[in-house]
Amino acid sequence: MLSRQSKWVLLILLSLIWGSSFILIKRGLVGLSPFQLGSLRMIFAATFLIIIGFNSLKNIRQYQWKYIALTAFMGTFFPAYLFSIAQTQIDSSVSAILNSLTPLGTLVLGALVFGMSFQRRQLFGVIIGLIGCVLLVLNGAVNHPGQNYWYATLAILGAICYAVNVNLIKKYLSDVNPLSITTGNFVVLLVPAIIVLCCTDFFEIVNQSETQTSMLYVGILAVLGTCVANVVYFRLIQISSPIFASSVTYLLPLVAIFWGVLDHESLTPVQFLGAFIVLVGVYLSARK
Repeated sequence: MLSRQSKWVLLILLSLIWGSSFILIKRGLVGLSPFQLGSLRMIFAATFLIIIGFNSLKNIRQYQWKYIALTAFMGTFFPAYLFSIAQTQIDSSVSAILNSLTPLGTLVLGALVFGMSFQRRQLFGVIIGLIGCVLLVLNGAVNHPGQNYWYATLAILGAICYAVNVNLIKKYLSDVNPLSITTGNFVVLLVPAIIVLCCTDFFEIVNQSETQTSMLYVGILAVLGTCVANVVYFRLIQISSPIFASSVTYLLPLVAIFWGVLDHESLTPVQFLGAFIVLVGVYLSARK
């Protein structure tokens, strides 16, 4: 009974953390550019993870570091910038819904690239999810002319990167401790993130109050949305199952939409329908 209650508590906690990430990105963009935000997010997370997880790096075999590097760039580096750039033009709630395409991308790439099998029902779910995505984006472009919805493609690319990452971990790093993978990822990314940050005007604006406020939001995003969330997610898998843990996909957009409404964002009824269709597609594709 205690385990059953704990898994629901962790699921809700994880949904709140990850669902709030998109509004934190939006707040961070007030005083930072997308490249500054993405870089600082990785630097803050790397610092935190190296402190708590450095000893776990010894569990990574030498030949596995190339896969650690691949998953670092596909699962964190590129998405960190893609979602940040996307949210300069589209609402945080829309970005969160498009992020929910990750399970669909995981299924398609798993079948086409990694040789994994799938059922007809799952393929049907992918098609439904893509229809919902098109409906969400096209209707948003019509009803929000002040926003450039071509930037939604960047969020979709970010979801595809996450999907590649899931398949890489499953195929090449399934025997490695999750903390080791996560810490290894950010050890790899620390120097590239610093280089990208140094190529911006960050050090010229770092003393501005607006920049420092945005850095606070990014710090919360890095520690909670990346480090703590991963620990919660891995613990959730341990006490329940990967299928139950993946149900966070359905709750995450609800949290993001809630924050978006509080921040005066608005989804049209057709966009809500599109979001619902996306989640139905994700549900069908995730069923075994």
